[in-house]
Amino acid sequence: MRKHSSIKLALFVIFILSITQIHSFNTLATLKGACSQVNITPPVGTWLSGYSSRDKPSDDIADDLYAKVLVLNDGQTSIALISTDLLWIPLKMTNQIRKIIKENTGINEKNVLICGTHTHFGPKIDRPAKMWPDAENSRIDNAYVETLIKKIGGAVFIAHNSLQEVKIGAAKGEIPEIIYNRRPGKKDGSVQMSYTIPESEALPKPIIRVEEIGRQKITTVIPSRNSELTFGPIDPDVWILKVENTDGGNIGTVVNFACHTLAGSTHKNWFYSISADFPAVTANVIEKSEGGICLFTAGTTGNIVPIKRGKKPRFQIGKALGGEVLRRMQFVHTTGNVTLNAIKNTITFPLKDNPTSQKDADKKYLTTDIQILRIGDTYILGLPGEILVEIGLEIKKQAGLKNLFIISLSNDAIGYVCHNEAYNEGGYEPTSGTTLARGAGEIIIKEALKIINQIK
Repeated sequence: MRKHSSIKLALFVIFILSITQIHSFNTLATLKGACSQVNITPPVGTWLSGYSSRDKPSDDIADDLYAKVLVLNDGQTSIALISTDLLWIPLKMTNQIRKIIKENTGINEKNVLICGTHTHFGPKIDRPAKMWPDAENSRIDNAYVETLIKKIGGAVFIAHNSLQEVKIGAAKGEIPEIIYNRRPGKKDGSVQMSYTIPESEALPKPIIRVEEIGRQKITTVIPSRNSELTFGPIDPDVWILKVENTDGGNIGTVVNFACHTLAGSTHKNWFYSISADFPAVTANVIEKSEGGICLFTAGTTGNIVPIKRGKKPRFQIGKALGGEVLRRMQFVHTTGNVTLNAIKNTITFPLKDNPTSQKDADKKYLTTDIQILRIGDTYILGLPGEILVEIGLEIKKQAGLKNLFIISLSNDAIGYVCHNEAYNEGGYEPTSGTTLARGAGEIIIKEALKIINQIK
């Protein structure tokens, strides 16, 4: 009798478990997604942002500028990632766009991340602080800015209305040979800013050094007559997020790479041309080969620049980066079995004692956003400002995540964010390039790790 009772009980338990599993399977949300883009090219005659030496407005269009959007929904949560061909985007504008998106789509404002590709050939959209490199007589086209805000918000609305079942997957490549660290050190411990490398110099040869914990740290060494200079670390990682439909067709690609977007030329005719720079070339390579829409996002680019500049190098760099992306995305494993989440925290930095203007004299702190999006086991960390590469490498090392995209110039522009050692070394970024006091880099590392642990 006891034996039959045990069998009945076992069968009952199996039945309950099977029902639970079926219920769980049936309630598993289907991942949906869509991409869209809108043209945000300003009219010729708009002042450009990125160089203080520009003495007049734009006079040509080399290529169009876009705002590109990826929207994902797992049945419970929606997130939006927006990449804009702009030098940067201020928090005030970010919040205006978030409000429009919330009203039109219902996507929570904390779930919207907006970044600039950091092109130095895009329109001036806000009155910058003294540290931003714009000519004093430069002007903002307020009518254009008002339209820009509505266009970016509208792009998200378009994507949100086009959601379809999708699968996603992440991959990582590397391409160290197209970039270098512009803050080489001298024997006395200071840095000598090296914005460009003379044509007579050989291309860099990346040397890989393995740290004790096993992570590779790549340092670019430039053969040079200035043999006393030691070039610092770069981040060669190319992160790729692939979004495809159920038939395997590419819907969108997110590319993340740490390099200043200023490969364009200092030749006068180019200097005043509107352009998305090398990310436009990269996007064109990917979109023509794979289809879909390609969003470029800047990694920790603060002190990382292209190895060569000019119209030809712009295409060389863009094609090389696009080629590495194509190579790595061919065999990416994709899945629709993912959940989404997002967190947005405030982050506060102490300011230097020397304010940029009299009206800033009473300001002691700057408060802005830090944000993270989680797409399954892929994490997208949005940091404000131009982050020096050493900070990004430290976050990656301590976070210990398999798939971590770090996007600088996300949601706000606060100048350069430098680690303590940079303040000792001097150079442009920690001096005239920022109003943030010493310790800013360490603050952002701490807060980045904190928000990562919150969302894990």
